[in-house]
Amino acid sequence: EKDTWQRERNILQNALKRAESQLAKVTAEVENRPVGETSSPKLQRLYRKYLRAESFRKALVYQKKYLLLLLGGFQDCEQATLSLIARMGIYPSPADLQLSGSRSRPFTKFRCAVRAIIAISR
Repeated sequence: EKDTWQRERNILQNALKRAESQLAKVTAEVENRPVGETSSPKLQRLYRKYLRAESFRKALVYQKKYLLLLLGGFQDCEQATLSLIARMGIYPSPADLQLSGSRSRPFTKFRCAVRAIIAISR
């Protein structure tokens, strides 16, 4: 009885080792990384470069999401502020409207043209 128990134990241990090695191979394939440490140094260097680039890409994606979230918050704040100002009934005074209209139209056209040229040259 002890011999049969020992054989069964050995069979189960061997099966466990095979399952663990298969699990390691499948995990390596899923994670897209080399299976063994015996691969060539050139391949390892290339893989490290790939990991570094992937890390930078993920960081940029995270930064983009964060900035979009931040800008969305500012947009919400700006809309809330504008609606609050509108509810308060504050509108530009006639003096402000006259000041902006006092500039001549040719001067405004010239300024727009200069800004367009600067933008094109940049």
